[in-house]
Amino acid sequence: MITAITPITQENPAPKRTYTVKEVSDMLGIGKTAAYNLVKENHFKIVRVGAAIRISKKSFDEWLDSQQL
Repeated sequence: MITAITPITQENPAPKRTYTVKEVSDMLGIGKTAAYNLVKENHFKIVRVGAAIRISKKSFDEWLDSQQL
């Protein structure tokens, strides 16, 4: 079976695999300092790109799902 591969374009972007610290702080409704503290406490997997920190979407989503809301 052959399946078509959809090209990545502006109208059809690649699925998001990481979040920035700002995106995490916005999603949780907390300050950037509190979000950086969560990163420092190793609650999620991160990747450093130069000085920038990118948070694994999968590990963040798993952590958030495990929290008592």
